[in-house]
Amino acid sequence: METIVLIAATVLAIGIGMRLIHLLNAGHDARIAAHHFSEPLPRPPGLPDGTSRRAHHTDADR
Repeated sequence: METIVLIAATVLAIGIGMRLIHLLNAGHDARIAAHHFSEPLPRPPGLPDGTSRRAHHTDADR
């Protein structure tokens, strides 16, 4: 009988811990979603838009 009570208490403690972690993660995700991150830094003048030498290379060029 004591073994069954111990197993039940352990399962209950694990369930409560899982629920607590789930609620904490959900709150953390909500805070991240609500936070407005700044825009990326602008490109310095004279640089092309998103193209680099690496973008033009193919395996045949090597």
